[in-house]
Amino acid sequence: MKLVTYEVKARELTIHGSPQARIGWVSDGWIIDIGFAQEWATLHRGLPVTRVLPTEMLPFLETGREGMQTLIRLAGEMEGEDPFTLQVEGEPVAMRETEVNLLPPLPIPRSFRDFYAFEQHVKTARASRGLEMVREWYEIPVFYFSNPHTLIGPGAPVEKPRNTRELDYELEVAFVIGAKGRDIPAEKALEHIAGFCILNDWSARDLQRQEMKVGLGPAKGKDFATSIGPWLVTMDELEDRRQGDHFDLTMVARVNGRELSRGNVRDLTHTVARMVERASQNCTLWPGDLIGSGTVGTGCILELGTEIQPWLEPGDEVELEIEHLGVLRNRIVAAGE
Repeated sequence: MKLVTYEVKARELTIHGSPQARIGWVSDGWIIDIGFAQEWATLHRGLPVTRVLPTEMLPFLETGREGMQTLIRLAGEMEGEDPFTLQVEGEPVAMRETEVNLLPPLPIPRSFRDFYAFEQHVKTARASRGLEMVREWYEIPVFYFSNPHTLIGPGAPVEKPRNTRELDYELEVAFVIGAKGRDIPAEKALEHIAGFCILNDWSARDLQRQEMKVGLGPAKGKDFATSIGPWLVTMDELEDRRQGDHFDLTMVARVNGRELSRGNVRDLTHTVARMVERASQNCTLWPGDLIGSGTVGTGCILELGTEIQPWLEPGDEVELEIEHLGVLRNRIVAAGE
């Protein structure tokens, strides 16, 4: 399933005091609201309510396997129905995609780790600073913690920080933890993942370069904005693209409609399973933890060079696309717009 967090453009949803931002799933151009769909299926299909599904993403992820199984059964009950006709107490069960704003599928994750797991990107980025690869990079997947409170959804503007002249995009794949675990072995890791999405790790390269000379970071070069979306795609939808611990998913980045970056999730040197294993060592991962892969090879201006693409400016539109995961599009604006 393709799970989303959304807001209605035209009006607020107020049924039973519900918050405006709610979760649903994507079906043929419609967003089907999980909460309203469960009410409808209970009233009109006699769906037994063994669990009332939450209407926000983090609480839904906390329901674990039982919640996902309930949702799958609910979606089965909705098959063949015309979404346009379905209502609960005057509220529509489904909205057209054009009638909603998609927010980050997980608006505020519990935590946000970002790895550095594609060899081509690491080699190129280090070479640009006159550095060789280090043996330790091949031995362990490494990550940094970023800001879980500055996530941006598809279509939302990205403010260029006032104190940067070198704004960059980063084409990444991300995944969300769906089952609690500690010291998770790689062979069990995929069982703990709720789904995948696209991630753009916006980077202020001049700020990043300055602070990392001190020996810590990245911090202010990264924490002003991260885009994720447009959906959280559950693992069952990706099974046919899975090759062991690798996933064959083409990755593309475009700026103002021009393709600049192309790679594949299967090119990860440190697999998703190894990232989960490393992140959970001596540490509990919780449902709602967000984990990024790091940049795919060629996946940023830092790698490509400013002769290929200048640093991003207000008015530029960046479009990231990953096969089966959709398109994540954002436009740069000046601070304060």
